[in-house]
Amino acid sequence: MNTIDQTPVSYGNLHGLPDARPFRLGKHVLSRPILLAPMVGVSDVPFREVCLQQGATLTIAEMLPADTAMWKSEKNRLRLKRSTACGPEIVQIAGFDADMMAEAARLNADMGAEVIDINMGCPAKKVLKKAAGSALMRDPELVEQILRAVVAAVDIPVTLKMRTGWCRAQKNGVDIARIAEDCGISMISVHGRTRECRFVGDVEYDTIAAIKQSVCIPVIANGDIDSPEKAIQVLKHTGADGLMIGRAAQGRPWIFREIREFLDGGEHAVPPSASEISNLMQDHIRALHAFYGDFRGTLFARKHIDWYSKALPGGDLLKSSFMAADSVESQQDLLTNWHRENLSMLMSCAAHTNN
Repeated sequence: MNTIDQTPVSYGNLHGLPDARPFRLGKHVLSRPILLAPMVGVSDVPFREVCLQQGATLTIAEMLPADTAMWKSEKNRLRLKRSTACGPEIVQIAGFDADMMAEAARLNADMGAEVIDINMGCPAKKVLKKAAGSALMRDPELVEQILRAVVAAVDIPVTLKMRTGWCRAQKNGVDIARIAEDCGISMISVHGRTRECRFVGDVEYDTIAAIKQSVCIPVIANGDIDSPEKAIQVLKHTGADGLMIGRAAQGRPWIFREIREFLDGGEHAVPPSASEISNLMQDHIRALHAFYGDFRGTLFARKHIDWYSKALPGGDLLKSSFMAADSVESQQDLLTNWHRENLSMLMSCAAHTNN
């Protein structure tokens, strides 16, 4: 049996944090990992590759329905694609039937998944209509059935993404976490809001702390972590074993590097220059085009340009021009020309940033 070196990692003391204790997730030993959250329509292969390049410890693929009959659609076929550049393959599945969830987990493990993540956090109505996602938190008995079935079906770690409860009147996150630990779940990621709150209002870091105190398995904190300083505050308040970043990484994937360098060394990372952001953006857009093809590639590219443009001087003009570009060629030409025409401005921004 492999053992883990439990020697505390003391870099966290720079911020008054307790020493981090490494933990194992499959064949990987982690110490205060910073994960990219699974986000439908966002956490595809190109974005996961970018986030890993920018310092994410692990990335989780987009939610995949447990109903294998749905895997033949173009959307889900792309979600099943693997990439060695995405690091460990962590596949998230969603469903309400224990046998179906177990079979989906087994098939993904056979296809090379290293970790299976179970979705009990999605607040989307189309998922809730099928009694999946965060709707499962209303039924602890069904939660237990699903978790036991999936853990028994595979020989790889099974993790859980959850919320603090279904609604403010039913905050059962601690109870669900205890069920998860008893079922053999290897790690829990908690978005600190109920399904009722979706992404609005204050994050319940107190509840995440209570969940952490109630179980012995690793707990990852998620929700409104948008800066290195906020990351430290959340780690201090919750005692979590790591962090999960979602919306804050959209258009700003370098947030993982910023948090990691601040956590490890106590100093702020040098922010990327406007020129560096422009180059990263162009590489990402080319990867999206190659992954999705002409039609879907142009649509997905617009979404990411909307996010990236917020960090660029003259970004509003870039965004408006890009939204009118309706082909892969026109989008790539626009980005190339924009970068060349604005190079002097981008370089002057870089010089100003570094002074």
